[in-house]
Amino acid sequence: MTALDVAALVLVGLLGLAVGSFLTIVVHRVPRGEPLGGLPGACPACGRRILARDAVPVHSWLLLRGRCRHCGAAIPRRYPAIELATAALFVLVAAVMGGGGIGGASGGGTGLPWAVPAFLYLAAISVALAVIDADTRTLPNRIVLPAYSVSLALLAAASAGSGDWGALVRALAGAAILFVFYLALALAYPSGMGFGDVKLAGVLGLFLGWLGWGPLVLGAVAAFVLGGVFSLVLLATGRVGRKSGIPFGPWMLAGAWVGALFGTVLWDRYLALVGFA
Repeated sequence: MTALDVAALVLVGLLGLAVGSFLTIVVHRVPRGEPLGGLPGACPACGRRILARDAVPVHSWLLLRGRCRHCGAAIPRRYPAIELATAALFVLVAAVMGGGGIGGASGGGTGLPWAVPAFLYLAAISVALAVIDADTRTLPNRIVLPAYSVSLALLAAASAGSGDWGALVRALAGAAILFVFYLALALAYPSGMGFGDVKLAGVLGLFLGWLGWGPLVLGAVAAFVLGGVFSLVLLATGRVGRKSGIPFGPWMLAGAWVGALFGTVLWDRYLALVGFA
């Protein structure tokens, strides 16, 4: 890795911190139906406006020792955690996709760098939706529905840049497949699957389908494996009962990232194992 590569990753990380700072506003305001723009940031405890020097991602929280400058109320640790998580995802996307290796493709997929903006967008909404669903067990339409048009536009731009229009067709097919699959689950088992999950499935299908059939299959399967393991752990520790539900959105998103990062290589190995490669 050259010094230029390192500098680029640092810049992407700083961008991720800035986006993560905005996401802390998103996860606070969207579930409450509040506007995202036009209102200055304020302390929820005392209502005093947050100063610009106190809004520097992570640094300000550390400098203030996690307390409001005016009233001393605790600033949740989740805020710097969201900022750091977003920055980490941004760097991961730039490092892996920029090198042409997401999905396990070693050196293949010459169009992958063109898709970096699309997957940075996915990283941002992944963080926001995971936190909101964990808090409220909802996947807000304010984030999910616009994601269809934004994601499709970004992936279309990636296909245009790489000349791989087949990937865009596959993305549309992936969105349809996952949407119908989750819709069938929601209709068959409405107490275990919400329509917010169905709508999110279509968005994730766009990205996984764009990468390939392997990422699509593994991303779908990984969501249920991760969610199932987590549920079993909660049951074993007595933190939930058999009839308790858990938000599934975070596991759908985690599964999608497993599919994006490892789907192609694992799919290729599976095909080789069964004699199709």
